[in-house]
Amino acid sequence: METSYDVKIYKILTYKGARKTTHTVRWVVAGKRWREPFGTVALAEGFRSDLIRATGKGEAFVIATGLPVSHRSKSAAMSWYTFAVEYVDARWPELGGNSRKNTAKTLTAATIALLRAQPTQFAPVAVRTALREWAFNSSRRAEAPRDVVTILRWVERNSLPVSAWEDAERADEILRAVDTRLDGRQAAAWSRKRHRRILNVVMKHAIRRRVLRTNPLPKGKESTAVTKTSNAVDKRSLLNADQAAALLDWIRRRPRGGKRLHAFFATLYYCGLRPEEAVAMRVQDVTLPGPDAADQWCELLIHTATPEVGKQWTDTGEIHEERDLKGRAEGETRSAPGHPALTRILRQHIEDEQLKPGDLLFQGENGGILAGSVIRRAWRGARKAVLPPHVFESPTGRRMYDNRHTRLTKWLNDGIPPAQVADWAGNSVPVLLATYARCVEGQLPDLKRRLEAAGDLPEQPDAG
Repeated sequence: METSYDVKIYKILTYKGARKTTHTVRWVVAGKRWREPFGTVALAEGFRSDLIRATGKGEAFVIATGLPVSHRSKSAAMSWYTFAVEYVDARWPELGGNSRKNTAKTLTAATIALLRAQPTQFAPVAVRTALREWAFNSSRRAEAPRDVVTILRWVERNSLPVSAWEDAERADEILRAVDTRLDGRQAAAWSRKRHRRILNVVMKHAIRRRVLRTNPLPKGKESTAVTKTSNAVDKRSLLNADQAAALLDWIRRRPRGGKRLHAFFATLYYCGLRPEEAVAMRVQDVTLPGPDAADQWCELLIHTATPEVGKQWTDTGEIHEERDLKGRAEGETRSAPGHPALTRILRQHIEDEQLKPGDLLFQGENGGILAGSVIRRAWRGARKAVLPPHVFESPTGRRMYDNRHTRLTKWLNDGIPPAQVADWAGNSVPVLLATYARCVEGQLPDLKRRLEAAGDLPEQPDAG
């Protein structure tokens, strides 16, 4: 901790704005200027008096924080690594699998940026793995292998204190490092935004535990200037009817598990389900019309999602984690209509697989939950086999999720009210419109006819 006795304290600067008056204490430590604004003159004078009293006692000031040594918070005495581990343990029980994994990724990047020196005696990937998979995983840390323990002990000895965040320049350096990929390029906007969101929660935890006095991360426009993202769907990712039909047909003809996977992808396409919702469905969640009504609609009840997060991040040790529906209250359900074509597909699927009401509707080869790797491999194989090379390389249907985007867009383009589409899809109306507004098209001629039918301004008599 570098300190200095070269301290100058200036008069309080008062600024009277339109809404409020701000009283700012100004001082310099070793040539570095500091400012601390207060809402009342009494608070400002009290803080300034503390600084003057410290100089009168001959007390050194910390250059990184601008404060007297006696004023330093717990942040100077606690290493970042120790704090990060304690934070993970405190939040672990209340976080879902994906949140645990994302928190570990963010803390790993921040911890490496907060080392006094880079660990040249260890491979970079080994250090990252040790932090992400062991240090910041409360369930596995105690079982870390010997080589991992060696790395983590080195990290603990060489970790900077939490007070490093209190230096604005150092904080900017840390954030730049966190937002940089291993190849030196800037991370995607969504990754940067996620890092900021997680780090803000971490800093709030530090303030509650009195490890930090204030949140050192950028605020307002400064914090969002480089992390602007859009939820809008790329129109190029949507499938047309011919492409969807060809992809589903290729999957159906796939030698290994083709018919089972065809029923799964048909459900995504016709009902707009999220993949993690479809794999969680049971046979009893499908309401089919009578055998003589094959040309009628079916109905799907969606009540659970089982995202694939990795067994090291779940409490059960399973790869999938059972959760409530995204954006819905605990235990809430929703339903979605199934096109008559899907009615025929699901009826045949249930019959061929000899499924019982309590069985999973879409199963893996061994009867368990359908694995994400199998689904992704089948979808990629279908795209590569069916789509021309230039379309395969394009965003068209690149993700399984694009089946959902295609269906929701089609519902909106077919004139289904947004409130109804949002209910079927499990979105709020504002989110639905923000996501799909750019994809709604083909309705302009009809809208123009409606406007014309309303008539023009009434004719006015000549002035003469």
